[in-house]
Amino acid sequence: MHFERILEIEKFRGRTGLFADRCAAGQVLAGLVGQLDLQAPLVLAIPAGGLPVARPLAKALNCQLDVAVVSKITLPWNTEAGYGAVAFDGSYLLNEEMIRAVGLNETDVSRGLEVTRAKVTGRVAALRKGRPMPDLQGYEVIVVDDGLASGFTMRAAVDALRRAGASQLVVAVPTGHEVSVLSLAEAVDSVCCPNIRSGRSFAVASVYQHWSDVSEAEAEQIMLEFSSTNKGP
Repeated sequence: MHFERILEIEKFRGRTGLFADRCAAGQVLAGLVGQLDLQAPLVLAIPAGGLPVARPLAKALNCQLDVAVVSKITLPWNTEAGYGAVAFDGSYLLNEEMIRAVGLNETDVSRGLEVTRAKVTGRVAALRKGRPMPDLQGYEVIVVDDGLASGFTMRAAVDALRRAGASQLVVAVPTGHEVSVLSLAEAVDSVCCPNIRSGRSFAVASVYQHWSDVSEAEAEQIMLEFSSTNKGP
């Protein structure tokens, strides 16, 4: 276990209702990430929820903000539950244990992959507006989301970014389940997570006092705000 790769705020451990909203969480996260000795990092948010968290972080670090589009593959009967994730490069990660537990067959999984890949392609087009993915070769990358539950979405992002050439990867999330945080710490250089929780019941939303889905319009507005700096590293 790479405990030394994990940065948290001890007094926040196990608590809920800590952050007013995603923006407030991002401000706290910025202080934690600021403890790392990063040189001109690139902040990549997982949309849509990661963008309002990443905005104050990128501003505090005075660095570029862009997106790493990843989407969970949801169950046909429950769009809140996922059994894997598809990344911006078309790669995917499947939760085989979940697939077996809920009885999905090969056709179900193939259909889920097809639908999710189309969703990722559409979101990339909407948020990147034709801009290519930044060249990550040799760059320090901070990957941001609004929370870490199973960790499959973030792990799919991390794997894709490693393949894209990032020299150092930092996962930055306001809240995360302890098991997922420990697992990701094996795959990245650092995990910054102010609020780590454990137990059988975990909901990302419970750490926020005000929680709602981030609209596509809001996500696009945040990207527009940073568009003048998003020229690629």
